[in-house]
Amino acid sequence: MSDAWATSGVDLHLDLIRPRVRTALENALREAVRTGRLHPGVRLPSSRALALDLQLARNTVADAYGQLVSEGWLVAVQGSCTRVASHAPFAPPAAPPVDPSAPAEVSRFRYDLRAGSPDLSSFPRSQWLAAARRALSGAPADAFGYGDPRGRPELRAALADYLSRARGVRVVADRIVIFSGFTQAVVLLCQVLRAGGATTLATEAYGLTSNRDAVTAAGLRLRTLPVDAGGVVIDELSCADAVLLTPAHQFPLGQALAPTRRTQVIQWASDSGGLVIEDDYDGEFRYDRQPVGALQSLAPEQIIYAGTASKTLAPGLRLGWLVVPAHLIDAVVAAKAAADRQTSVVDQLTLAELISSGGYDRHIRRRRLAYRRRRDRLVAELDRHIPRLPIRGIAAGLHALLQLPDSNSDIESEVVARAAQRGLAIEGLDSYRLAPSQTQPPALVIGYATPPDHAFTTALARLSAALDDLPRQR
Repeated sequence: MSDAWATSGVDLHLDLIRPRVRTALENALREAVRTGRLHPGVRLPSSRALALDLQLARNTVADAYGQLVSEGWLVAVQGSCTRVASHAPFAPPAAPPVDPSAPAEVSRFRYDLRAGSPDLSSFPRSQWLAAARRALSGAPADAFGYGDPRGRPELRAALADYLSRARGVRVVADRIVIFSGFTQAVVLLCQVLRAGGATTLATEAYGLTSNRDAVTAAGLRLRTLPVDAGGVVIDELSCADAVLLTPAHQFPLGQALAPTRRTQVIQWASDSGGLVIEDDYDGEFRYDRQPVGALQSLAPEQIIYAGTASKTLAPGLRLGWLVVPAHLIDAVVAAKAAADRQTSVVDQLTLAELISSGGYDRHIRRRRLAYRRRRDRLVAELDRHIPRLPIRGIAAGLHALLQLPDSNSDIESEVVARAAQRGLAIEGLDSYRLAPSQTQPPALVIGYATPPDHAFTTALARLSAALDDLPRQR
C-alpha cells in the first residue's frame, strides 16, 4: 500500500493495493466518493498529474477515469477538468449514538450582557486590513522565520511608546514579551515563579476563575485578599511571594485601588522582595475621572505590568504582553520559547503598524465615546425602572455592578434564571468569588460593551423585565 499526494494544483490522497493498479484506483476513487471524502462537484487532478504522483502510466489513470465516468461516479467536460458527479452516491458517516443520560446542549443566548468582552462587531476590520497590507509589504523576509521569543521588535517598540505615553508605564522595548493572550502570560509567569522557589500567590477575593486555575495548575498556593471600598486590603498581604492585582479598575467590583494602598503595595514588595503582577485589562476606558496611571511606574523592578488587546480590539486576536523586571526577563523569555516559540508574526506586525500609524489610538477614542454612551443608557434605563438599586464601578471600564436587594440568598441566581428565560445571558457577582469565606452583597455584573449596537436596546429591555419583580425597598 502506498500513500500519494497530487502536486499539480489539486491534492488527492489514495491508498492503492498493487499489482492490479487500475482496479485498485477505480475502487479507491469509488470508495472516496461513497464515504464522502470526495464531495459532489469536487475537482480531481488531471490524469497526467495523478499518474505522475502515483507513478502509473497516464493511460491507466485515464482508463480508470473513463470507467468511472461511464458508471456515473465522475463527469468530464471536453477541455475542462474531471469532477465528482453531482448525483454520485454518497453515504455520510453515521452519527455517533446519543447518550440519553447526557444533558441536552444549551442553546446560545440571543442577547448577552456578560462582562469580559468588547463589542466584537466594532472590530476595525478595514483599518486592520489596511495595516496588515502596509505591515506585510514592508516586512523583511526574515520576519516570517523563527524569531525572538520576546516578539517582533516592531511591536515591542510600538508598545513601549504607547504604554509610556498612554498608561505611564516605565518601559523599554527589550523588557516587553509578547504572548498569545493574557491567559498564556499568566500561566507561564506562574511557572517561572514556581521554578524560582515561590510557593504562594495572593490575589483579590473576587476575580477571574481562570486566573485562579492558572495559579493552582502551576503548583502555587492561592491566597485570597479581602476587597472593600478602597480596593484590596493590603494589610493581609503576608506570607505570599507574589500578588496579582487589578489596581486601576478592580474586576469585577469596579473600584480603583486607593492611593494609600498603592503605597502599601509598593512598600510590601520592597520590604519582602515580593512581586506584584498588575493586570491593566481595561485601563484605556475611563469616563468620569482622570485616568489612573499604571502602578508599575512606581516600582518597575518589583512590578510586572500585563496588558492585552482583548478589550481594546478583540480577544480572538490572542495578543497580550508583559513588561518584565530585569531580573526575570530571561526566565520569562525561556518559558515563552518552550511553550510555543512565538506568537503570530502577522498579527504582531499588523498591531505594530496600527499603533504606529495612530489608528489604534483613534479606535480607542471612538470606542471610549461609544461605551460611555452605552453606560449612560444603562444607568438611565435602570434608574427609570428600578431607581432603588445602587450601581457601582461605572466611572471606568466596560462593566457595571448592580447591587441587588439582600432579601434572600438566592436572589442572584433567581435574576440570572429570569434573564435566561428571556434569552439574556448575564452573571451574578458570586460567579467571580474566589474564596467561599469572603462575601459581598448580591449583585449583577453587567457587561454593557458586549452586545452589538443593534441588540443593545433589546438587551436592556430584557434586563429590566428580569428585574421588575424585585422587592421595592433598598
